[in-house]
Amino acid sequence: MTGNHRTADDPAGRLRRTAAEVFGWERLTAEQLQAMEAVLDGRDTLVVMPTGSGKSAVYQVPGVLLDGPVVVVSPLLALQRDQIAGLPEGEDAPGAVAVNSTLTAAGAEAAWEAVRSGAARFLYLSPEQLAKDEVVDELAAAAPALFVVDEAQCVASWGHDFRPDYLRLEQAVRRVGRPPLLALTATAAPPVREEIVARLGMDRPRLTVTSFDRPNIRLEARRFLDEDDRRRALVERAAAEPKPGIVYAATRKETEEYAEQLAALGLTAVAYHAGLPGAERARVHDAFLAGRTDVVVATSAFGMGIDKEDVRFVLHASLPGSLDAYYQEIGRCGRDGEPALAVLHHRPEDTGMQYWFAGRTPGHDTLTEVADAVRDHEDDPADLDALRRETGLSRNRVTTAVNLLEEARAVATGADGEVRPDQDTPPEAAAERAEEAAEAHRVTDRTRVDMARAYAETTGCRRRFLLGYFGEEYEPPCGNCDGCDAREDEDASPRAEHPAASAYPVGARVRHREWGEGMVLSEDGDRITVQFERVGYRTLSLDALAEQDDLLTVVTEEP
Repeated sequence: MTGNHRTADDPAGRLRRTAAEVFGWERLTAEQLQAMEAVLDGRDTLVVMPTGSGKSAVYQVPGVLLDGPVVVVSPLLALQRDQIAGLPEGEDAPGAVAVNSTLTAAGAEAAWEAVRSGAARFLYLSPEQLAKDEVVDELAAAAPALFVVDEAQCVASWGHDFRPDYLRLEQAVRRVGRPPLLALTATAAPPVREEIVARLGMDRPRLTVTSFDRPNIRLEARRFLDEDDRRRALVERAAAEPKPGIVYAATRKETEEYAEQLAALGLTAVAYHAGLPGAERARVHDAFLAGRTDVVVATSAFGMGIDKEDVRFVLHASLPGSLDAYYQEIGRCGRDGEPALAVLHHRPEDTGMQYWFAGRTPGHDTLTEVADAVRDHEDDPADLDALRRETGLSRNRVTTAVNLLEEARAVATGADGEVRPDQDTPPEAAAERAEEAAEAHRVTDRTRVDMARAYAETTGCRRRFLLGYFGEEYEPPCGNCDGCDAREDEDASPRAEHPAASAYPVGARVRHREWGEGMVLSEDGDRITVQFERVGYRTLSLDALAEQDDLLTVVTEEP
C-alpha cells in the first residue's frame, strides 16, 4: 500500500497538530480521531456520521501526511466546488483540483499536472469520470495514497438506477492500484453498511459510527386525504416558520408550483431540480448558501453535502422513497444545534408513486441486448463505451445492465475495464439471472417505501422509530416529536418489555423459515423490525414468534 503510515510513534499527536496548524481546528472528536488513525495506518475505513459532524476532516487531516494524492469521489459538481473552497489557504495548505465535464482540455491537463507535481494533494472526481479509461490511466500513474468515496450510501441505496457508476467503483479502485479505501456517509443502517463494504470490496474495514440522533430537530408528520389541503398546509407552514428552509417535492413540476405559491406570498423562493441548466442550479445553490434565498423547493437533487448551518426547517411535500433518503434530507437543517423542524406531509396515494420509482430497472430486452453485445466481443472484449456505441443505449442503461449481469455472475470486468462473458452462460440465461437480481432489488426497495410509510403513520415516538430503523436503540419519550406530544397526558409509566424481546436483540443475525437470513434493526413494544437479505424490511409480531419457536432463529456465528 502506498503512503507513509508509520513514521511517528504518536499518530494521534501528529493528527492533532496537523488539524491545528494547517486547518485551524483546535479539537478533534474521539470518533474523528479514531477514523483518522485508521486511515493513517493504511486500513480500509467506513465512517457513518451525521451531516455537519466533520466527516470530510477524516480524509483532509491524514491526507496532508500521506505520501501521495488523495482521490475523493464526490457526486455533485457543486459539492466538489464547496469542498475545495472550504480548504485552508496559506503556504502549508494542501492544494486541490476537480476534474469534471466543465473543464476544457487545457484545464483538465493543468489539473492533472497539479496532481503529478504534488501541487494538488486532493483530487475530486465524480464516479462517471472514473468510467473513462484516460482518467483511470492518469490516476494509476499518480499512485494515490487514499481513495475516498463520499456519500457512500449511493453505492447501496441509489446506485442501481440513480448513479450506476457508483457500483463500479470497486473495479476503478483495483485499476488504480488498490489504495486504502475510506467510505463516508451520514445515512447507513447496519444492512446498508454491509452492502457498502461488499460492493466496494473493502478489506476488514475499521468502522466508526456515531449516534444518529439529532435531538434539536423536531419531528412531525401530517396525513392528508385531499391534495389541495396538503398543498395549502405545506405552503402555510413554510411561510410561517423561521427562514431559511428547504421543501422537498417529488417532481420537477411540483417544485416550480410550490416555489411560485411561496413567491406570491412575498418570500424569496426558488425551484431546484436536475432539469434546470447547470448555471441556474449553481446560481440557486450559491444564493442559498449566501443567505439570499428564504426557501429552496427542490427534488432530491438539491442539498447533498450542503454546508449551511442555519437551515431552520425541512418540509417534505410527499412520502420519501426510503427512511435512508429522509434522514439524510432532514439532516440538512439545524446543523448549528439550534431548534429546527422536519415535517412530512403525506397522502396514502404517495406509496403508489414511490413503488413505481422503486420498480425502475432495465427490462428483459435491454438485458438480453447487452448480454448479446458482450458475447459478440468474446474474443476482443469491449468496455462500457464500446457496448454503448454498439447497442445504441444510453450510458446509464448500459452501465445498469452490466452491473446486474455482473451481480448475476454472467459477466465480469477485467483489469483494463473490459467486460467479459461467462463462458457457460448463454445471453438469454444471463438476462434471466440478471432479471432475478433486479427483482430482488425491487422487493427490497419497495419494503423501504413501506418503512417510510410506517414512520409517517406511527402513533408512538417518531424519534424512536427513526433511530430504530438505523439500528440504534432509543427509550422514549423524546419530548420533541408530535407522537410524544400526543401521549404526554397518558400514563407515563415505563414501557414493559415483551417477554420474547430478549430473544431477538437489536443487531442480532437471524434466519426466517421462509425469508432467509437478516438482521434485527429495532424493537417496538410487541414488534421487531428485521431487514432480510432477500425480501427487505419486515415487521414481525413477537407474539407470533413466541408461538412458533422455529419461525425465526438467531444465527450463531462460527467460532
